[in-house]
Amino acid sequence: MPELPEVETIKNELLPWVVGRSLTEATILDAKLLPDSCVEELEHELTGQMIESLERRGKYLVFHLSSDKSLVMHLRMTGRLLVNPKESDAHVRATFCFSNGIQLVLSDLRRLGVMWLVEDAQAVVGKLGPEPLSESFTPDDLAQRLSQHRIPIKAALIDQSIIAGIGNMYADEALFAARIHPLRKADALSVVEVQELYHCVRGVLSSAIARKGASVDTYVRPEGQLGRAQLDFRVAHRRGQSCPVCGAPIERTLVRNRGSYFCPNCQLL
Repeated sequence: MPELPEVETIKNELLPWVVGRSLTEATILDAKLLPDSCVEELEHELTGQMIESLERRGKYLVFHLSSDKSLVMHLRMTGRLLVNPKESDAHVRATFCFSNGIQLVLSDLRRLGVMWLVEDAQAVVGKLGPEPLSESFTPDDLAQRLSQHRIPIKAALIDQSIIAGIGNMYADEALFAARIHPLRKADALSVVEVQELYHCVRGVLSSAIARKGASVDTYVRPEGQLGRAQLDFRVAHRRGQSCPVCGAPIERTLVRNRGSYFCPNCQLL
């Protein structure tokens, strides 16, 4: 968390607040946020810069600046970007003040989020696989990528170098929708199974974006509202509850040390 739908929601809801606005002040309160930059230098470089555009790539946010540099953020597990938060927050790691009077606050309970100021955003996001919702991404592309990996399909779906943006929750939901066990080998799926998984991945992600992401833990939208995608979850975070299709108890297993939820009856190994 946050995964593709949450980061897409954050991007969409920040756009009217920050694009076309200039940064009047940047304050970095936690040097750990910057793995490759000096705090004072980054604060100085950001001050006075206009946000010309904002995009999402995988789970990354990319703020394109008037200096032709890009500020790239990854919120990791508990990072939140909040517009003019009304309550005090002990976990604030950075603040950004804009010419329209708003303050954008980066809060991060576990201090795992990171940020880079780079000449070219590709230096950070160039390693990512294709966007699963891109028009150019096809079932054949997915089949070709999976055929190269003899690893559990769940592990393949959350490997950002194979496909960008999918995380734990939505991989579980897509695999359930496609009736594929998370421990099946990625290169062993049939053509029909890959095609079904392709459509399920896109459907699950699109539905979650429409619901503004999933607030199952610390995720909130920039103005403080919760997402509602978790209300549609059929297996994710539902261990012990009844499968909505067959009634069997939802189980949880580990796939590459990541908790994975599935129905043992609908998703046979």
